[in-house]
Amino acid sequence: MNAWFWVFIAYISLNFLLFLSMVFLERKKLSSVISWTSVLTFLPILGYILYMAFGSGLSIRVRKLIANHKIYQVDYDEAINKFVVSNDEIKEKLKDDEGIIKCCYNYGSILYPANDVQIFLNGPDKVEALIADLEAAKESINMEYYIFIDDEVGKRVMDVLIRKAKEGVKVRFIYDSVGCLRAPRRFFRKLKKAGGEVAEFFPPFAHIRLINLKLNYRNHKKIVVIDGKVAYTGGINIRDDHMGKKKRVSPWRDTHLRIVGSGVYGLQTVFLNDWRYLKKENFSSQKYIEDGLFPAVVKSGDAYMQVVVSGPDSPVQKIKEVFIKLIANAKESILIQTPYFVPDESFVSALRIALASGVKVKIMIPSKPDYHSIFWVSLSYLKEFVELGADVYLYDGFLHSKVIVVDDNKLSIGTCNLDQRSFGLNFEDTVIMYSQELNAEYRKYYSEDLKNCKQADIVYFKKKRWLTKFLQAVFRLFSPIL
Repeated sequence: MNAWFWVFIAYISLNFLLFLSMVFLERKKLSSVISWTSVLTFLPILGYILYMAFGSGLSIRVRKLIANHKIYQVDYDEAINKFVVSNDEIKEKLKDDEGIIKCCYNYGSILYPANDVQIFLNGPDKVEALIADLEAAKESINMEYYIFIDDEVGKRVMDVLIRKAKEGVKVRFIYDSVGCLRAPRRFFRKLKKAGGEVAEFFPPFAHIRLINLKLNYRNHKKIVVIDGKVAYTGGINIRDDHMGKKKRVSPWRDTHLRIVGSGVYGLQTVFLNDWRYLKKENFSSQKYIEDGLFPAVVKSGDAYMQVVVSGPDSPVQKIKEVFIKLIANAKESILIQTPYFVPDESFVSALRIALASGVKVKIMIPSKPDYHSIFWVSLSYLKEFVELGADVYLYDGFLHSKVIVVDDNKLSIGTCNLDQRSFGLNFEDTVIMYSQELNAEYRKYYSEDLKNCKQADIVYFKKKRWLTKFLQAVFRLFSPIL
């Protein structure tokens, strides 16, 4: 037996061990297992490198650490319910519910009433409002961002955070290790020196930023909570291109929320769960209430909402399943905006059934992609929906909104794209709002966006060059791991 025989045996053995790990330890979905097995088989060396960088799952230890540092849900429910809603109010709202509120509640989201919501459609408007709220902070600022860069807009916001920390405001800041790769650590150390607290989500191995064993699992949230009274979340990061300053992906169209009311508690809880894991805190929910992070709510508006989160620490893809529930309950129309459309089979089936049931479906994606491979895959899925009767639109610019509008009373806005990475690999949040007024408002925005779109009908797809069609087919094979 020569050396090549033993190399082959080692190669087969390693593949088999990784296969067992994917199935029994990481519990990956079958589609993902098949895709990674194909990569490992046909790219023997490069495949292992790609798998270690992008494919290896969260360890059991990390999952347990995240779970152990979450606010105990039962204690939290009891404490927060005293502030936000009575049982009678819940029962009244449930009369009109089609199971969506119950579904979200069973996935850990309380129903929050009495909210005033402001919707931003671009980065500059959101940042100006955010800075004004930060300047007015008296007690606390809790902030986490997937991308927060040391550029013009990043410096503006960071300067405010540093100044507020020096004034004695309790500033907690979380940044994602990979999302903020272009920002030097000294940028965040300035806040720490000013008295703020800073945490890096899934820091790299040995503090070498290019060696990150959890590269594939990102904290994609964008959350700010100020004094426990005002909260922000949505698609807009703190980076100049999100302000529309990069010609290649402009105009940049995005959607972000400013919330005043009891719904702030939901986003505060999401932040604190991440903070507790990173800082290994184990305080009870009562401690945070006593510290003023959950002040008594003043009725601010009429919108009900639930904050839903998901991530690879959970075996259930909660946001995806809530989206499927929303789609399944649609009676008249579904409007979708997403930068990436790479759904799994369950999501595809839900939309297909909605179309077969006579529901009008409109899907809008950008015509100027930031990643061509994902754009090609998105088009391959969208062609099928055009054939089934959906209307597909390409926005003339980069559309970064993550929005679903269902009928006349349900609206989802958050950080989660409609792709398998966001559903299963990233830590995400979305806000489900029950409000005819907000629904009507966003429908107007959607109609305005349509004026800046080209419809992708069946002729559009037939005119695609053979090379584009070939690339669509190839990249779609690997859609579970893109």
